Amino acid sequence: MDRDEAYAAAEELKNAGKVEEAVAALDAVVAKNPDFALAYSALAAWCTRLERHEKAVEYARRVCELEPNEPFSYTALSVACMRAGKIAEAEEALARSRMMNG
Repeated sequence: MDRDEAYAAAEELKNAGKVEEAVAALDAVVAKNPDFALAYSALAAWCTRLERHEKAVEYARRVCELEPNEPFSYTALSVACMRAGKIAEAEEALARSRMMNG
């Protein structure tokens, strides 16, 4: 199974309400594909849903590393940081996103 198929399988788990299993499946995907930004983005969102806010921030930061010119990456990081109580980092990420959007 390639990374896209593995991602799709994890997404099916998430859609079936098996978010814990979906996160575990995607963790395995990123372990083999450390530059797979889409998977890190999904992990950030899914960990937020599971209230694993520190992990969500960690994954969202990785997305920003992989896609430094993508404003949405910083918006997502801002949301993850806000939920984790990292207000200063959330504000900084949001400001960066807004600067990129002009």
